Amino acid sequence: MSSHQPDLRFRGLNPTFNFGMKIKSIRTTTICVPLGDKVFHSSQARFPARNSCLVRIETDSGLIGWGEGGQHRPPQPVAACLNHVLGPKILGRDPTEPVRTWEELYSFSRDFGQKGTYIEALSAIDIALWDISGKALGVPVWKLLGGAFRRKIKSYATGYRDAGFDFVKVKIGLLDIRSDAERLRVIRQSLGPDVGIMVDANHGYSAATAIRMGRLMEPYSILFFEEPVVPEDREGNRRVRMENPIPVAGGEAEFTRYGFRDLIGGGCVDVAQPDLTVCGGFTAFTQILALANAHGTIVIPHVWGSGIAFAAALQAIPTIPPIPHTANPIPLQNEPVIEFDRTHNPLRDELLNERFALVDGHVLIPDGPGLGISVNDEVLTRYSS
Repeated sequence: MSSHQPDLRFRGLNPTFNFGMKIKSIRTTTICVPLGDKVFHSSQARFPARNSCLVRIETDSGLIGWGEGGQHRPPQPVAACLNHVLGPKILGRDPTEPVRTWEELYSFSRDFGQKGTYIEALSAIDIALWDISGKALGVPVWKLLGGAFRRKIKSYATGYRDAGFDFVKVKIGLLDIRSDAERLRVIRQSLGPDVGIMVDANHGYSAATAIRMGRLMEPYSILFFEEPVVPEDREGNRRVRMENPIPVAGGEAEFTRYGFRDLIGGGCVDVAQPDLTVCGGFTAFTQILALANAHGTIVIPHVWGSGIAFAAALQAIPTIPPIPHTANPIPLQNEPVIEFDRTHNPLRDELLNERFALVDGHVLIPDGPGLGISVNDEVLTRYSS
């Protein structure tokens, strides 16, 4: 054996691992599915379609990694960034060095891309490179990230129409606060005392209104109050957290370790919600998780997007330790859960050859290499925009 080539048998690695592998191509696809009569609303807008930007990275050895950038945002800007700026810079690189690639791409784009489109594009690349790394070694991403604290994840439904969930999340903020409080009273009465309820205002309130709304919700045992005010209003988030009785959640519109340093360290949230397709992928997620753990802040990733985004979350969430640690972790108390939105989503339910099955209210953690998924090319072509 060459003195320059380590004996992989003694390191527990796949002996066929290719140390000379390079990125050969990067291809983006923007996808869109009109929802017809299945449109849904938040406090901000009507959503007539599901859309996203997917990236396919192929190596010279034939391995393919999939990633996704952004969620319920226009996918074209992310695709343009991938196609014309960041994508060309990774051609010829070693795909199994995602952390190095992340830091170098972020440093390159720091002057003009600390948040928003560039980080969403970087998220897509990062997820795809971790997918390739797992496939190259024959292990799931969660094992590369340090191991799983759990092999199944309790799910919660976004939307309260479906039975069979122990936790549901309800959209608020589109109506006046007394009308929304009355809706919550009816929902609590309908579900009974044992189903956990969270609410999501999609930053539809001022701080003063959010504080009033929190007090109106208190009788209904709400578990967390997501995005009560606009994400950039740090002081407003801090006020709501201090003056309303419901724990505050947020972070789906925040980016990188730097944004979460200010969000968590500034005392703005009780629950941090990084989205893998937005915050910077797995590389950023591990840094955000360390920050949150140091501050005693529970992490419950935001999950939306396509099946690729869901698969990425299924790799990240197993690696979250109970915060704080106890011998009997309790969902939403110190144990993470996974969002399973119940609005119509063909991009999650049809795009992949695999299906995400609910078993007794849990989603099982996949054991396959990388993200543990494969894309249905016929569905991808059908929904390409």
